[in-house]
Amino acid sequence: MTREFLKMHGLGNDFVVIDARSTPYSPAAAEVRAIADRRTGVGCDQFIVLEPSKLPGAAGFMRIRNADGSEAGACGNASRCIGWLLLEESGADRASFETAAGLLHASRADHGRITVDMGPPRLDWDAIPLAAPADTLRVAAVEHAGFAGPVAVNMGNPHAVFFVDDAEAVPLDEVGPVFENHPAFPERANIEFAQVLSPTAIRMRVWERGAGVTQACGSGSCATLVAAVRRGLTARKADILLDGGTLTIEWTEDDRVLMTGPVALSFSGRLSAEMVAGL
Repeated sequence: MTREFLKMHGLGNDFVVIDARSTPYSPAAAEVRAIADRRTGVGCDQFIVLEPSKLPGAAGFMRIRNADGSEAGACGNASRCIGWLLLEESGADRASFETAAGLLHASRADHGRITVDMGPPRLDWDAIPLAAPADTLRVAAVEHAGFAGPVAVNMGNPHAVFFVDDAEAVPLDEVGPVFENHPAFPERANIEFAQVLSPTAIRMRVWERGAGVTQACGSGSCATLVAAVRRGLTARKADILLDGGTLTIEWTEDDRVLMTGPVALSFSGRLSAEMVAGL
């Protein structure tokens, strides 16, 4: 059995996307890892399967798998890609789809960009989740190599945002995996290092749970803006400058986080039977 796929990305955060709404597809972790491998597979940060949804008004269920085969609850850049596909499919200006983190809404923005309403952030310690009660505005127990006290935010998946003087100087490959697997985060965490440039601009670099260093992270950008507002560092709307480009994030007064940015379709293809089998 073979499968058709699309290769897409949002600011360099790249995905293999398979539409399984008519023909079911539930790959094992080994299959996901084989397809995500950049040397012997297609290569991607996350593997996305669009499945049927039972929710009224939802055009599908977006299942998100990291490159290591683990499942994620949210992926902002992939959400824009899926939103764009559904908008193109229907010709409408708005589309809704289900994720493990809840129902998301995508709409068309200016210059071909897509806006996704990522919903409200979750800020209580047990919603992150943390291993023990703690102030999520500054998680004192999380400390390593001079970095300490991140802001914890859940945007459908757990995030820890460190504010630093120079984001470029952070050794992501060294400290990222340490913080991802810190005992304070029982479900692991996405790790962001953010440098506030102005009240409306933040430079951010990211280590993603299950994927490592990526060019951009949509949910991480949302978490970074929320963290900055909670610390009193920025306005409620700001540009997040990532390695792959810029996202505009707004935390509205009615507690919704809106993410706006570009999407790109790189190519389409068909997975071999061997690749589908995880060989």
